[in-house]
Amino acid sequence: MSNTTTTKSTKQPKGSLLEKFFIDQLKDIYYAEQHLLKALPEMQKACTTEELEDAFEAHIKQTERHQKRLEKVFQLLGQKAEGKKCEAIDGLIKEAKTIISETKEGSMTRDAALIIAAQKAEHYEIATYGGLVQLAVTMNLHQVAELLDKTLTEEEDTDKELTRIAETHINVMAENEGSYSWQQQEELEEA
Repeated sequence: MSNTTTTKSTKQPKGSLLEKFFIDQLKDIYYAEQHLLKALPEMQKACTTEELEDAFEAHIKQTERHQKRLEKVFQLLGQKAEGKKCEAIDGLIKEAKTIISETKEGSMTRDAALIIAAQKAEHYEIATYGGLVQLAVTMNLHQVAELLDKTLTEEEDTDKELTRIAETHINVMAENEGSYSWQQQEELEEA
C-alpha cells in the first residue's frame, strides 16, 4: 500500500473566477429584465386603478432602459449580450400570473396583490444590481459600476413608489372589500 495521497485534478479555467461569476450574474439579470418586459404588460392589464396602471407603464419603459443599459455593460466588457435562465424571476413571474388568476378582477385586493408581486421582483433586482455594483467596483470597472448603480437607484425608486401607492389608498380600499374571517367569528361569539 502506498502512502501517497491522490488529489483530484481540478482544471482551473482561464481568467478570473470572480469575472466569470460577474458575467454569469449579468446574464442572469439580463434574462430577468427581458422576461419582466414580457410579463409587466399582463400585470398592467390586470390593474384595477389607473394610478397602478400608470406605475406599471412607467416600469415597462424603465425596464426597456435597464435592458439597453445592460447591453452597454456587456459591450464595455467585450461580451455578447445574452441571457441565462433565471429560475428566480421565472418563479416570480409565475407567482404574479397565479395572483392574477386567483384574485377578483376589478378589486383593490388584486391591485394590492399585484403591488406585492411587483415588489418581489423589484427586491430580486435590487439585490442583484446591488451585488453587481459592488463587484464592479472591486474589479475596478468604474464605468460599468456607474451604469449598474443608475439602474439600482431606479429599481429602489420604483419599489418606493409601489409602497407609496399601496399605503396611500389601495391597501385601505382593499380592506373595505369585506370583513375578515376573525371578525365574523367574533360577531358570532358576541351574538
